[in-house]
Amino acid sequence: MKLFSFPAAALEKAIHKRVLSLPPPHREWFAERWQQKPYKKAFIEHKAMPLVTLVAKGKTWDDATFAEALQEWDATFYEAETEVLSPLVQGDGLLQLMQKNLPAERATQLLEKLQQRRAAAGPDAPGASND
Repeated sequence: MKLFSFPAAALEKAIHKRVLSLPPPHREWFAERWQQKPYKKAFIEHKAMPLVTLVAKGKTWDDATFAEALQEWDATFYEAETEVLSPLVQGDGLLQLMQKNLPAERATQLLEKLQQRRAAAGPDAPGASND
C-alpha cells in the first residue's frame, strides 16, 4: 500500500497522548512495548501509518480501491493496540480534519478490521483468556 505522507512524529505524539488515557491493563501492556524502539517503529510503519493512509485516502478512493487497500493491509492487532488506534478512525484529536469527510461505512469497515484482527492476536494480549 502506498503510504500517505503524514508526519510520523505527529502520529507518535497522538499515540502517546492516547496511551495516557487508556484503561490500566491496556495502558501497562502498550506502554511497556511502546518504550521498545523496534516495536514502536514497527507499530508506526505497519499499523498506525497504514490506518492514517486509509482514513485520509478513503474519502476520495472509489469502493474497489478502498476495498483492495483494506485487504492488502495485513496486520494483527492486540486488544490494547485496537484501543489506541480506534480513536484515530472515530475523529479524536490529531486526525479530525482528515476524518471529517470519511464516509461512515468506510469508518465502520476500518473499525471492524481492527476488531476482526484482535481475535487472532494471541493469548498474551490483555483481556485475552489464558485458560
